[in-house]
Amino acid sequence: MARRKVQHELTKEMIMDTARSLFVLNGYQNVSMRQIAKELRCSHGAIYYHFKNKAELFYALVDSHFDLLDEKLEEILSKDIDNIEKMKLIMLGYIEFGLTHQSHYEIMFLTKNEEVRSYINERPMLVYDKFAKCLFTLSDRKLLIRDIWSIFLSLHGFVTHYIGQVVGYEDVEDAAEYLVNFLLKGLK
Repeated sequence: MARRKVQHELTKEMIMDTARSLFVLNGYQNVSMRQIAKELRCSHGAIYYHFKNKAELFYALVDSHFDLLDEKLEEILSKDIDNIEKMKLIMLGYIEFGLTHQSHYEIMFLTKNEEVRSYINERPMLVYDKFAKCLFTLSDRKLLIRDIWSIFLSLHGFVTHYIGQVVGYEDVEDAAEYLVNFLLKGLK
């Protein structure tokens, strides 16, 4: 009877939060559904009620993370501001997202595993594509693919450099502003 009660109270979000922590701490390959269940103090069958396997759980986790990043981008795009300011906010928004949601970012962009490689490669490229189209459309200058890719890699490098070294975006906000202003000079 106690197990049924736990199974009823167990939500997808609880499972995903626990899985995220374990994936970041131990790596995707080194985490099992049983370990996630043990951490949640439930049977592993309770997790299989929500997710058919670890890969499906991982995909759901990554999808939810990319949805958050996409919402951030859409929020910026909907603002009634000039194009240069939008580009600046898009770049700062990317950095802010990565450093505010560090464990999300690590799973989204830094997980290396054959079982999930094709999926992990697909979703980041969709985000990059949207990012590239935004910069291309907003820039007064005709940007080349290599220009946009260089900007994206600069932002990604900034985030990955500071992950685990800072508590959040606020700790490096001035440095992020400097980087983005530097990158914008090349777009004018």
